[in-house]
Amino acid sequence: MNETQQQRLSANIHMLGNVLGETIIEQEGQAIFDLEEEIRALSKAWRSGEVEAGESIKALMPELIADLPRALAVLKAFTTYFQLVNLAEDEQRVEILRDRAREAATAGVPMRETLEESIAKLSAEGVTAEGMQQILDELFIVPVLTAHPTETKRQTILTKLRTISDTVEALTTPGMLPTEERERMEQLREDIVLLWQSDETRDRPPTVLDEVRTGLYFFEATLFNLIPKIYDELERGLAQVFPGVKFRVPPFLRYGSWIGGDRDGNPYVTLEVTEEALRAMKETVLKQYNVAVDDLYQQLIPAITRIGISDELRESIAADLKLVPESEVEVLERFRMEPYRQKLIMMFRRLRATRAENERPWDDRARNPRAYHNVDEFMADLRVIERSLLANKGERLARGRLAALIRQVEVFGFHLASVDMRQHSARHREAVAEILAAYGIFADYQALAEADKISFLTREIGNLRPFTAQLQFSAPTNETIGLFRLMRRAKEEIDDDAVQTYVISMTNTVSNVLEVLLLAKDAGLFGAIDIVPLFETVDDLDHAPRIMATLFENEVYRRHLEARGRRQQVMIGYSDSNKDGGYLRSNWMLFLAQRTLARLCDQYDVKLTLFHGRGGTLGRGGGPANRAILAQPPESVRGRVKLTEQGEVISTRYANLALARRHLEQLVNAVLLTAGKRPRF
Repeated sequence: MNETQQQRLSANIHMLGNVLGETIIEQEGQAIFDLEEEIRALSKAWRSGEVEAGESIKALMPELIADLPRALAVLKAFTTYFQLVNLAEDEQRVEILRDRAREAATAGVPMRETLEESIAKLSAEGVTAEGMQQILDELFIVPVLTAHPTETKRQTILTKLRTISDTVEALTTPGMLPTEERERMEQLREDIVLLWQSDETRDRPPTVLDEVRTGLYFFEATLFNLIPKIYDELERGLAQVFPGVKFRVPPFLRYGSWIGGDRDGNPYVTLEVTEEALRAMKETVLKQYNVAVDDLYQQLIPAITRIGISDELRESIAADLKLVPESEVEVLERFRMEPYRQKLIMMFRRLRATRAENERPWDDRARNPRAYHNVDEFMADLRVIERSLLANKGERLARGRLAALIRQVEVFGFHLASVDMRQHSARHREAVAEILAAYGIFADYQALAEADKISFLTREIGNLRPFTAQLQFSAPTNETIGLFRLMRRAKEEIDDDAVQTYVISMTNTVSNVLEVLLLAKDAGLFGAIDIVPLFETVDDLDHAPRIMATLFENEVYRRHLEARGRRQQVMIGYSDSNKDGGYLRSNWMLFLAQRTLARLCDQYDVKLTLFHGRGGTLGRGGGPANRAILAQPPESVRGRVKLTEQGEVISTRYANLALARRHLEQLVNAVLLTAGKRPRF
């Protein structure tokens, strides 16, 4: 950070601190402000090495603790201060990024760790346009949001902090008029008063659905509109490095979530909660599409008196009109000379009907014919508009907001993010054992030797008859069986991509995986989901290649792999392996496991995706995601990576739009660079 940047940061912190000080005096009185300032000054002195200052702070504590209202006011003062300082530092990071972007543009080179830089490096290393297309076709990047008990901020507070951040950014914009500055400062004072008067956390522990709503906030506030910009940046980089070449960019960057699906050790994640989470995610994305379609309605005003439209669009409008109630026909007739707007009005109303359908019980067969039954129907309508524009001098219009919406639909579907299900391997083993005992097949399945379990499970998976006709077992077993049935219904009612992954915690045997495949097959999910073993301890990481090799040799698992396009996800855990083996040994075992699994999958012609279960702290695998990817064995990535975004760092990475963009730029940059490396076995 240079001197100018440091001065800018200090000025913002000083401004926010002054407004907070005014707020404390106004809301709590001069005495509380003076006490807070005294403690702050003593703390700075103590940090500088003045031992007496530390003793003075200790002397203040008994009296402060005895007066709870005063103690809470002082605590609130420091909490709010550090929240505001964090905002100022985030704004400073954004300004530094802008400075670097300007410097790179002046020098005529790509900015470091951007998508254009990675494409330029690949080209310089000999990757041709054809090779670049092959890399794009294999790209698969999925950050997965998780919840964490240390992230307790309410959505209301997150929204208010974002508003304050926007105001600070506006106040630092050059050229602001004095009246505009006064208005912004008044807005800042008002928002900090509201922040002071608000509870930062709830007065009760957050429920799973509270955590779901917090996760959805980041999609609404940042990710939904950011994702198309990442794809646009990639396409601009490709055009810059490979001029004249037309690339096909698939929807390689998508999001997953464990919130509402991760039931390992969390009894509050029930079937009902998971269904509500899936519905909430669908409602969120449909609401965003409603807004986007309304925006297009405001923009796409070409009239048939000025420009033509395709026959396909004309026929599509006629088909839609047949579903419109008489009461709405007159409204639509007003726009008969503006066919794009006419079409978009009907799309808006179909989305609204789809949202209403999302609230109905899944067993309710009385469906609204005006609703979109799946995302493909919605996409088809968008493509009709796109083709009509392209055929009628509207290429610029087609490449604008419409193209962004099409990309959003490709990425988010009707599901927003795929919800991964996770459960401990013991739950599946116990469920299978109870079912077999009830049917008189094995009195104690769990006592069988591993080879006997594998042999039986292989035969049973290949058997066409149902494994569990009815839910007539204990509550835990019924819940386990019911989860797979819920997943099948979610794929039918929400979106096929709503659930794609089932993670098995503490996988240490082949039978752990085959038990899940049996339960999935019984629910009609054979070959329809990825079954992902999670290897967490040092010993499990050591045994992982042997377990996967045995699975790849198993006849029914091979059929499952064929149905999944010979793609296999394997999850590796950083937290438990670190606790189990220590930091150095854990990281070495993780490195060896990745390299060995990559070689094994090459041997069996299986495309591997490693799913990295990284925490927020360094001890749990945390740190910059792009550096972690670049540090992995190149053969273990090859353009395919899935990683957890832990709850304690989600706000840091995704609350600010510019910082979220930088995070995703760096992530995709790293994956592209590793995809271009040749493995060295």
